[in-house]
Amino acid sequence: MSEAPSAPAAVVPPALPVPKAVAAEKPVRPKAEARLYGSRTLGQWIKRVVLLAVGAVAAAAILVLAARGVTTLPGVPGFLQRYPGAYQLPETAESGFPWWAQWAHFLNIFLIVLIIRSGYQVRAQQKPPAFWTPKGGGKKISINLWLHQSLDILWLANGLIFVVLLFASGHWMRIVPTSWEVFPNALSALLQYMTLDWPVETGWVNYNSLQQLMYFLVVFIAAPLAAITGVRMSEFWPKDAKTLNKAYPVEAARAIHFPTMLFFVLFILIHVFLVFSTGALRNLNHMFGGTDVVNWTGFWLFAAAIAITVAGWYAARPLLLAPIAKLSGQVSSR
Repeated sequence: MSEAPSAPAAVVPPALPVPKAVAAEKPVRPKAEARLYGSRTLGQWIKRVVLLAVGAVAAAAILVLAARGVTTLPGVPGFLQRYPGAYQLPETAESGFPWWAQWAHFLNIFLIVLIIRSGYQVRAQQKPPAFWTPKGGGKKISINLWLHQSLDILWLANGLIFVVLLFASGHWMRIVPTSWEVFPNALSALLQYMTLDWPVETGWVNYNSLQQLMYFLVVFIAAPLAAITGVRMSEFWPKDAKTLNKAYPVEAARAIHFPTMLFFVLFILIHVFLVFSTGALRNLNHMFGGTDVVNWTGFWLFAAAIAITVAGWYAARPLLLAPIAKLSGQVSSR
């Protein structure tokens, strides 16, 4: 008999690797939120500033090319020759910058910078760091608003003294137009600035007509507008005068006050740029050194003025403001 076939050997599967013990997973820390500076992060602000700078340079290049093209049009060279950018002042006009103009200029720098800063704080504040209540009773206001209004009073006093001394001397003719030729000369000066073929600077004796109109606008229009609208929005305004409030609503004051502040900021930026780009040492000596020579005296006095202004910027904090505010009222945390 034949043998029965043997059963096939069972196939043993290869041993599976023993899984290693799974390490305990570490908790994932949530990413820290980016710090906001106002409504944006630092990176967003940098990107925004870079884009604005590139756009400004491109726009400036287009304006320069367009202005140079205008100067080639028929009649324009003759217009520039007839109106060089400035007209002759009356013989009684005083030249130079007296000591009171120098001091008024320094105080204006110091006060306007702090006014703009405190005004922005009032506009952007959500929870004021402290409050001030007048001694004689009245509405409680934030300490930032108290600072803003106090600086406004000092700024107005400085401006009034400057205007009085301006008309008491012959210096008023430096910034108040005395001839209708100021307008074509201002247009000529503007065209020269735009072509980068800038008008000759003779600020010690006579501003060009564009400068004269801008200084007139700042001193006699923008500053009074800021004062009138600021008073309307302040606690000094009578709240129960219904007829007066209806004739001059607070909404109208707000609509004018903030754009006026933006005008001052734009003017300061352009003014400082031109001071440094059209003969920095001589220009700084005019207003800070009281001389027409070219040396470093005015520059160092200007640097000291900026240092004092920066110190005032950082000193304008509730901790240091509270003792001063207590002289005229009560300071509280809420």
